[in-house]
Amino acid sequence: MKTVLITGCSSGYGLETARHFHAQGWRVIATMRTPRTDLLPTSERLRVLPLDVTQPRSIAAVLADSGPVDVLVNNAGIGLFGAFEATPMHTVREVFDTNTLGVMAMTQAVLPAFRTRRAGVVVNVTSSATLAPMPLVATYTASKMAIEGFTASLAFELEAFNVRVKLVQPGYAPTTRFAHNGGARMAGLLPEPYLPLAQQVFAALGTQSVFTQEIDVASAVWRAANDTSGQLRFAAGADAVALARDAGRGVAGPAMLASA
Repeated sequence: MKTVLITGCSSGYGLETARHFHAQGWRVIATMRTPRTDLLPTSERLRVLPLDVTQPRSIAAVLADSGPVDVLVNNAGIGLFGAFEATPMHTVREVFDTNTLGVMAMTQAVLPAFRTRRAGVVVNVTSSATLAPMPLVATYTASKMAIEGFTASLAFELEAFNVRVKLVQPGYAPTTRFAHNGGARMAGLLPEPYLPLAQQVFAALGTQSVFTQEIDVASAVWRAANDTSGQLRFAAGADAVALARDAGRGVAGPAMLASA
């Protein structure tokens, strides 16, 4: 029986991914900063463990408690929407600490075992914001773009050890708690000169006809974890798939507006 360790399982993509892998018969280690046992089914194949990806001791503890892991899904992340001009640098560092350095730290922690066994998969969840430019998410996009480059390079680096590294790129998912979870962090990040642009973005989102659902991401993570074709990127959600297709044709345009 294979084991998957998933970060950020308290809601959204991570929670649905944990449910999906469990339904497929895998052993699941579902991690979250504040563990809740009521979110997932009671099962001998499922454990809920505390994890803060920004804390080395927390990472070491969860891996020691998990036992051998076959797949790591780096899903934990925090959002940010606002004008970069108004974004304090401590907030920028907070976003990078989780979205970028947390992913790198988790990946580095599992690699010795993966390399020794000559088996293992790392799936990094980024964003469709990496496929086309979007306004007012410069910091968030930068944190995810860094993981895109990191993952592409690492995939080559680990190929000789039969360790696979993949990317999943979700689109816009209005049913997740993305905006709610970042509400306090985003306070004050839209000064008056930027309000017309923000209103334009919100209006585009309100009329968007295609978007991403949690199961789209869970299914894409499942495909990535089991893929042996060498494919690196997996777009998740109808809007992300469209953006990926346009990016492949060299079509440029704002992601939110292009998929509206």
